Amino acid sequence: MGFDEMDVDTIWMNGEFVDWDDAKIHVLSHGLHYGTGVFEGVRCYDTENGPAIFRWEEHLERFYQSTKPYDMEIPYEPSELTEATLELIRRQDLESCYIRPIAYYGYDSLGVSPGDCPTDVTIAAWPWGAYLGEEALENGIEVMVSSWRKHASSQIPTNAKTTGLYVNSLLAGEEARRNGYAEAIVLNKEGNVAEGPGENIFLVRDETIYTPGLSQSILDGITRDTVIKLAREHGYEVDDTAVISRGELHTADELFFTGSAAEVTPIRQVDNVEIGDGSRGPVTEELQSAFFDLVERRTDDHDEWFDYV
Repeated sequence: MGFDEMDVDTIWMNGEFVDWDDAKIHVLSHGLHYGTGVFEGVRCYDTENGPAIFRWEEHLERFYQSTKPYDMEIPYEPSELTEATLELIRRQDLESCYIRPIAYYGYDSLGVSPGDCPTDVTIAAWPWGAYLGEEALENGIEVMVSSWRKHASSQIPTNAKTTGLYVNSLLAGEEARRNGYAEAIVLNKEGNVAEGPGENIFLVRDETIYTPGLSQSILDGITRDTVIKLAREHGYEVDDTAVISRGELHTADELFFTGSAAEVTPIRQVDNVEIGDGSRGPVTEELQSAFFDLVERRTDDHDEWFDYV
């Protein structure tokens, strides 16, 4: 569904609420040319207690931390961005939505150095269902290992959620879709499993759960952290510093993606190799159910993770 088909009309931009169609930037903005922006993707869920943003504080902390390698300073306090986001959701009468804060070097000069370019900040929110499709949540998806490798943290910081870096994600994801797959898996420069283009990955073997560690050139995903905590609370052993070879993907009992957009999405096939019995596995299903019970507030656990609108 395109934005024109959605019932959204307002964006917060540099301290003001503006009409959706008027939220524009100059074509010579630094961030457009060099990818010098940082962003977050956050979900607000329509819970039994009303709309609530899930793990907003952790997303906001990462948002500010992502600016540090680029010497970028967000000219607003976290409390200002929080109130702006809550008000944006209220103004558009949204119940369940996806939230996109972005900060980027704006318009002043166009050398590679940002010089005196301002840091512009924008927040948008809109309805967005299952990222990889509702059917994918139940039946799983088919993926391929991309020929494109994930950049190393010695090349570009992988712990910062930077706009320009998602060219790598686009290349991997579009390669997969051109070949008939729903999504890609990206290896790091050593040839070990890193993550998906916009997701972290988990492997289940003998009811032990493995996920690549931060040293494997991954983004420190907030949904990844959520699922690790939920899995341990459900009694599973979790290795969150794992090194996973490409071959281990094919012999896994279960695989699944996590992400704010992807939530918890099973993987049923990798490179035409069926994973497990080719359907959502029992561990994945248990953790997926625990995740949706949590975010939709059918349980009182982790109330500290929610900011109610």
